[in-house]
Amino acid sequence: MRLARLQTPEGVVSGRYEDGTVVAEDGEYVVGRDGELTYPCSPSALYCVGRNYAETLDQMDYERPEEPDFFIKPPASLVGPDDPVYYPEWTDELTYAGELVAVIDERCRDVSPEEVPEVVRGYTILDDVDALDQQGRTARKAFDTSAPLGPWIETDVDPTGLDIETTVGGEVRQDASTELMLFDPYEVVSYLSRRFTFRPGDCVAFGSPANPGTVEPGETVEITYEGVGTLRNEVVEAE
Repeated sequence: MRLARLQTPEGVVSGRYEDGTVVAEDGEYVVGRDGELTYPCSPSALYCVGRNYAETLDQMDYERPEEPDFFIKPPASLVGPDDPVYYPEWTDELTYAGELVAVIDERCRDVSPEEVPEVVRGYTILDDVDALDQQGRTARKAFDTSAPLGPWIETDVDPTGLDIETTVGGEVRQDASTELMLFDPYEVVSYLSRRFTFRPGDCVAFGSPANPGTVEPGETVEITYEGVGTLRNEVVEAE
């Protein structure tokens, strides 16, 4: 099942997504007529794991981590599917990263790897936008429109062996599988749950395969995870 949120003139409605329609408790809403899809949850934080693919370590000359290496993006960085990603005027090196994301379903802490499926609502997609030439991860990764998320939450998918493909302007830039992760999704959620109390809607992103290039204004990034969907956003000049 796919769960989505629709931004309407009256506010956000949530429900089951079916063939361009969001089925909510008070009726059906047609995407494009009644509103547009927005990010599919409202996290208190986005917990993002880096350096979780061996090819990324090789590309960036990173050492292999002994445990998940993570950082946090704030809710202010969120935008939804098909929303613009603004190219900040203070960077000359904007990159993308197609990542699978677990959406937490209930308040929890100290979750074992075996218990993770019980506390996860489902999976969605993040583009971890990064201003690579800035100093420190917060400056690089925690700014407006740096976290496109969506297009919906898929509740019926096994995250451990999904194919991923990222294209920029129609050119394939990433082609890999989640089975190549150094730490699998269940390990990552469990690890972070020993440090943070998760709240419903919180997001855990599992890292990205090697990132082979930058993006420029006018280019569209499309990230597809098998069984989940495609997240699409265009990069535009900052207003």
